[in-house]
Amino acid sequence: MGRWFGRVVRLLVALAVATGALWVGDWAMLRVRVAHGTAYGVVQVNQFLATPLKGSKVEYDYMGTVPVTCSRSIFPQQGNPACWWLERHSSQWE
Repeated sequence: MGRWFGRVVRLLVALAVATGALWVGDWAMLRVRVAHGTAYGVVQVNQFLATPLKGSKVEYDYMGTVPVTCSRSIFPQQGNPACWWLERHSSQWE
């Protein structure tokens, strides 16, 4: 059991290091894009408001479409969501 546990721990450490390296590379590419002025994009997002009603019912109200700034990166960076994620999830619920 000791060999199995050691292999799992080494695998988890390797995955954590690889994820960290990918995030650092993504951040570095975003910094290069910021220097060239191509780091950010805008995606139109549909906003909805969910209002709870009596009897365990919910009313959904369309609030409109708003432009949301996003980063052209793999991970969310600089407080902005990634554009590829926001394009696939273009509805926001409040």
